[in-house]
Amino acid sequence: MDEYAIWLSFNNEEKKFRLPVNPESIELKEAGTGSSYEVSGLGEINVIKNPKLTGYRFDSLFPAQHYPFIVGDELHPPLYYINLIKEWMGTRRPIRFKFTGSSFNINEAVSIESFDWKEVAGSPGDIEYALELKQYVFYKAQKAVPVAQKATSSSTSADASKPVLAKQNPPRPDERQQPKTYTLVAGDTLWAVAQKFLGNGARYKEIQKLNQITDAEVTRLPVGKVIKLP
Repeated sequence: MDEYAIWLSFNNEEKKFRLPVNPESIELKEAGTGSSYEVSGLGEINVIKNPKLTGYRFDSLFPAQHYPFIVGDELHPPLYYINLIKEWMGTRRPIRFKFTGSSFNINEAVSIESFDWKEVAGSPGDIEYALELKQYVFYKAQKAVPVAQKATSSSTSADASKPVLAKQNPPRPDERQQPKTYTLVAGDTLWAVAQKFLGNGARYKEIQKLNQITDAEVTRLPVGKVIKLP
């Protein structure tokens, strides 16, 4: 069973932290974009369209002192976490939301939709917060280029010289910066690392060979080990 943990990171884990206090629950919001229409003779019909992006929401605590329920090896002052989240929101770039649990895992690029926080009365320095995230899809605007318009029998010579905009369909680029190394965290597997950074979990053997990891070590990867990526 994987350890229950939530990590937030930025720019391929250039900056990251684990939530010091696990939230009691994580709310997932999934919805469709169907539309209803009235059709003569049929009544109301529903047209099913693509689903909306998944939303995530949870509440927790940034503690100002050590409590028995704190998880992880590091505890920073509450303002450390607050300032990082505000900094990431200011970049207008997505972050990485990673959740490991007993029944399912989440590893998604997300946008920070809202971040509300307040100091807890009766516990000086402790900060309660609510964080809303939304699944992020990487995209790039298509570039239109002019092409010559062929003359037809119904077009004039002036019309024939006008350029026509044509769409280009280049492959969607990966806007993330590919790192050369990666530091293992709790719940990591070579398959998951290969899937995240190489786009194919089956390439985990390349990482295993590059780092001279034995088959016995694959099942008990040490947390904090820095591994090279192909």
